[in-house]
This record gives sequence, structure tokens and C-alpha cells, in this order.
Amino acid sequence: MQPAIPAQTGKSPARVRLRPTMQSDIDFVLTLERDPANLPFITPWERTQHEAAIRFPDFRHFVIEGGRDFEQAGFLILIGCRSPHQAIELKRLVVRDKGQGVGRAALRVAKRLAFDDLGAHRFWLDVRTHNIRALGLYDTEGFVREGTLRECVQGAQGRFDSLAVMSLLKHEFDSRRKLGLELPR
Repeated sequence: MQPAIPAQTGKSPARVRLRPTMQSDIDFVLTLERDPANLPFITPWERTQHEAAIRFPDFRHFVIEGGRDFEQAGFLILIGCRSPHQAIELKRLVVRDKGQGVGRAALRVAKRLAFDDLGAHRFWLDVRTHNIRALGLYDTEGFVREGTLRECVQGAQGRFDSLAVMSLLKHEFDSRRKLGLELPR
């Protein structure tokens, strides 16, 4: 389990920790994925996909715990944790209560985990281009937009959505850390 990390946001610091997802958490994860507030921004997985991600060594599947009592606040999935190219993907980051700083705090812990613990050279993600809130978060957290995969995933009502590909490199992360923009080791 990751230690509780306060992350300063525009309001008050959000405290979060990541713990490995257990089988008993899958219903919570599925409920978050199928929440109408989240569906426009993600492609939900089946239960069996989450169960496999919990077991497969190349994945890290975490429940985000936050708040005063560290209740379930969301989940995130990393892929490529054993990549010979040292490229780890943030596959999914979903939080229950938006605008509370939990997503930003969880992202900061995930970046530290990717670079410090898993030895990433590149930490990357893709995000639907209409997800303005997430694009803003990733931009302010140091991710660089590399390009757009145009109309590559089918979204709501059969329309096709584009994905922005973004990444943060180890030397960029280290520079941000020196400036106090990242969590310390």
C-alpha cells in the first residue's frame, strides 16, 4: 500500500493512498465505470478484464482511497509495468467525487510509483479530446501532448471520438521534482 500523500489543490490538500485492488473491490470499480458521469470519457471493461488485470504481472490495478477515513474514492490502472522499453501507460484513472483534488493527488502518487518504483523512462496516457477537465489536469501535471489519434474509438450514439496522446519523461519528472512540483521520494 502506498503511503497517504497530501496533494495541494486550489482548495485544501487531498489525502490519498493507492492499494492493490482485490476481488472484493471489483463491484465498486464496475459501478464507477458505468456511472453516467464517467461513461462519455472511458470504454468500460468487463469484470473478467479487471480480474485479469489484478493478476497479470504487467498490470497494476489500484483502488484510490481518500478522505479522512481513506474510503474508496476511485481506481487507477497501470499497464506496461514490466515493459523492456520502460514505458508505462496510465490506462485508467476514475474518481467518484470530481473537483475534490482526489484525481490530482492520485495522479501524483501514480507518477512517483511509475518513475521511482517501477523505473519508467516514459509515463504516458491517452484521453478523449472532449474530456477538457482531464486534459487540463494532465497538462498542469507536466504531461506533453504528443498528438491526436483522430476518431479512433467509438463513443456515445455511435460517434467516433479522438484521443490525445500525452506523456511525461523521466528527466521532465525529475526537473519538476527539483522545482517542488512533484512529490518527494
